[in-house]
Amino acid sequence: MPRRQTHVRGGNPGGQPLRAMNDVTLLRLFILPPLILLALFNLFPLLWSLFLSFSNFIAKNPMVWGKNPLMIGLRNYRQIAADPEMWERFITTGKYVVFSVGIEMILGFALALMLWKRGNGAGLIQVILVLPMTMSPVIVGLMWKLFMDPNWGMLNFLLGLQRVDWIQDPNLNFYSIIMVDVWMWTPFVMLLSYAGLTAIPDYLYEAAEVDRASWWFTFRHVTLPLVFPLLLVALIFRVIEAFKIFDLPMGITGKGSAAPPLLTYKLYNISFLSWRTGLGGALGYIMLVIIIMVTNVFVKYLNKAKQ
Repeated sequence: MPRRQTHVRGGNPGGQPLRAMNDVTLLRLFILPPLILLALFNLFPLLWSLFLSFSNFIAKNPMVWGKNPLMIGLRNYRQIAADPEMWERFITTGKYVVFSVGIEMILGFALALMLWKRGNGAGLIQVILVLPMTMSPVIVGLMWKLFMDPNWGMLNFLLGLQRVDWIQDPNLNFYSIIMVDVWMWTPFVMLLSYAGLTAIPDYLYEAAEVDRASWWFTFRHVTLPLVFPLLLVALIFRVIEAFKIFDLPMGITGKGSAAPPLLTYKLYNISFLSWRTGLGGALGYIMLVIIIMVTNVFVKYLNKAKQ
């Protein structure tokens, strides 16, 4: 089949076409520049950081080949694997992901069920609930830092508690961050769950009603299987974001001694306070591999759910 050509006129009095561009030429003209920019701003830093992860590169020192960076092989990765503090931070980050994402999935799906098929005021309630996730995480962290202040914050007053330090107490600030994260991102799960619920055909529930199926049977065999793919999508996004969370706890606790033992804090301290860029790159790639592995597991379940 001959390719369609676009004639560009102008430039001469006769109005004859100066040249003809086919679809492939137009595609290259409009697609290649963005692809080149994406490669420069995304692919190059990714590969460069991978290269630096096998070196002892220190960003604040001048770059002199053979001295800085000096290729040291897998030494950075072995150092991370042998550090007990790193393993503690891996465990703490895993707990944070499980607790925060688990609560968000349960509450988000429950809110979607409560708002489902309730036309009066449901849209307004959704808009109000979605407001937290439209804010910047740093602003949310600073706002809750003021709200949880032990001296004049409103949280202790509303809960009827005395002077409870939700920020500086290392036994509480971890759960404080989880609480704020749940408050901020539960609406995201609610929106995806609500979209899945509204897409379920009504005739399935009508057939279940004719067969006198119980609400539990209808929920288990009709509602949950059809919403499950979107729940998995929400789970994938939330696990990725929770694993690499940094801005929200930074707004709440700062970078002092009250900072929770999360991997992202350690990565920040290594790369931007100690300037050990090679070691920071190794830790960043370990986190990337973990995220890819966990995401692939969820994607496999998502493909099965679609089938």
